[in-house]
Amino acid sequence: MRSDYLEEDFLMLSGIQHYFFCERQWALIHIEKQWQENVRTIEGKYIHERADDPFIVETRGDLVIARSVPLVSHRLGLYGVADVVEFSRSESQGVSLKDKAGFWMPIPVEYKRGKPKSDARDEVQLCAQAICLEEMLNVTIDKGYLFYNAIKRRSEVILDSELRGLVQKLAERMHITFREGVTPKAKLRKHCDLCSMIEICQPKITSKKKKVNEYIKKVVAEE
Repeated sequence: MRSDYLEEDFLMLSGIQHYFFCERQWALIHIEKQWQENVRTIEGKYIHERADDPFIVETRGDLVIARSVPLVSHRLGLYGVADVVEFSRSESQGVSLKDKAGFWMPIPVEYKRGKPKSDARDEVQLCAQAICLEEMLNVTIDKGYLFYNAIKRRSEVILDSELRGLVQKLAERMHITFREGVTPKAKLRKHCDLCSMIEICQPKITSKKKKVNEYIKKVVAEE
């Protein structure tokens, strides 16, 4: 069942990994429109530029490779671009491709810098891409791939009901946060030092301010 998201309410699909990683980071980027490059984001951009070429559709036997594929989901209220979508020949299901006989099943492939993460931030982005493709092409996609540049290897991701449910919840929360327009308060965590937004976010200072305010309130209450 589709939601009633209007096109003007659509949010960037790529932001779902930011929201999973840190809701404050997502808000700084997508609500406050702040962004800060670091080595990781520059490397990531370079990897994406190598993967993305909207003018190339490559055929390798029973595989058709499309790059920079536009995506949209009315149910999630998200839009974006898939790095690569591979269409593999199928006997009985899939979509029709121009000048290609038979059916072809789409499989999203997302390119990432570094190594596989300890959490599911990359998986939720890939799953959101698959949901967009399913809605656009009227197919069911059961898997996708994450290619990690550091290990030069792709990892298969099964798009099960648990992962899909997580994507749906994250998308809903993103829309709520965006409508409210309030950036969540900073919480100092282990991964903050790896964040490209750390100088803007200033989690250490914000956390200290919170502790000082709590101390003052406690002293006043005791008096």
